[in-house]
Amino acid sequence: MTSVSNTVPNTASDTASNTALNTDSHFALPTIAPLDEALRPTLQAAIDDKTKPLGALGRLESLALQIGLIQRSARPELRRPAMIVFAADHGIADAGVSAYPADVTVQMVRNFAAGGAAINVFARQHGMALEVVDAGVRVPPGVAQGLVDCRIDAGTRNFVDEPAMRREQAEAALAAGVARVMHHAAQGTNVIGFGEMGIGNTSAAACLVSRLTGLPIAACVGRGTGLDDAGLARKLALLERALARHADAVEPLDALAALGGFEIAMMAGAFLAAASQRMVILVDGFIASAALLVASRLDPKVLPYCVFSHCSHEQGHRALLEHFGARPLLALDLRLGEGSGAALAYPLVVSAVAFLREMATFGAAGVSTASATADANDGADASPR
Repeated sequence: MTSVSNTVPNTASDTASNTALNTDSHFALPTIAPLDEALRPTLQAAIDDKTKPLGALGRLESLALQIGLIQRSARPELRRPAMIVFAADHGIADAGVSAYPADVTVQMVRNFAAGGAAINVFARQHGMALEVVDAGVRVPPGVAQGLVDCRIDAGTRNFVDEPAMRREQAEAALAAGVARVMHHAAQGTNVIGFGEMGIGNTSAAACLVSRLTGLPIAACVGRGTGLDDAGLARKLALLERALARHADAVEPLDALAALGGFEIAMMAGAFLAAASQRMVILVDGFIASAALLVASRLDPKVLPYCVFSHCSHEQGHRALLEHFGARPLLALDLRLGEGSGAALAYPLVVSAVAFLREMATFGAAGVSTASATADANDGADASPR
């Protein structure tokens, strides 16, 4: 196990003073069990025995198989779906890498707390419990229902000039993310997604992806919230300087401390904790996927628990999905963050579980399997007949 240090509050009322998080106690990253591949033939047989041509439900079938393996059951169920949005500010935002000022981070956190953001709408629509975590917003957003204070500091430092955070801060943020997931696990959650908010965080994500995958930074940098060509060129030049400055930060925790953000670190810990609790994990866009990259470098066994929700508009996200060998469920040209893509993909997860639990078998329905075999061989897009 990797030792980290942290003291983590559980609710907003625990830390109403909005002081920086104490990092004096010790924490061990959670243990993740590998999926039990011995169950795969049984689950595949259960899927194939439904009243449909073999493979006719396409990606829903592989999704149902994955969820069955995660839950070790041919009758999986989804309980108390949850979404955690982690928010923090980035020192590099002051260098002009975003089309929006850093003040937008705290303004959007307050919008989340008031229920007015896209993720609020989608979470309400799909019955997902929504929590917003202040991981290190520059200006404390205040106390509100559903807003949890896990502040590490008032934003990171500008990693063009110095490390974004200290190593112990990175470890504290990882542990805070673990603690938030454990809080939801105790309430029965077994399917969870993670979102983020932080002006400048596409820069941190691009640098982490470049450093941990070996991809050139030019392949990882995008327009973020809407940079023009000149702004994109300036952003690329700054990130090239940052990577050169932190050339020795190659191990995952070192790279996270040098180039990351508090919300990215908390998401990385959250991914690890969710996998340790055998949750179905909904992976959002570029920033969330960069956090997953860090988590997967700490323990690769996290990846089989992840459902890649969508491919975003950011070119770095496409490159990272290819690196993971992932097939996202949706491609809607999203570039919002907040966990919005994960929330939009959640109904497909519901449908995958529903057909595996509720759809009749050939035997129960009195339908011959011969038609299904013939349709599958013919490539027909039709029900058994």
